[in-house]
Amino acid sequence: MLPNVGDVFSGKVVSTVPFGSFVEHPAGAHGLLHGRQAEVGASVRVKVLAVDAEQQRFSLELA
Repeated sequence: MLPNVGDVFSGKVVSTVPFGSFVEHPAGAHGLLHGRQAEVGASVRVKVLAVDAEQQRFSLELA
């Protein structure tokens, strides 16, 4: 289940890539925190910027 645009939640960083970090939503989906390298396992508070239901992905910013 994907979150809605504007939702704010605390999630765990599950992986990092050169262009950002993937954060796990409490429902289990992973979203991209673009441009931020966070330590895997860290808890971050984020806000959902955009949701692409067709591709089953969403983008995040720090809240």
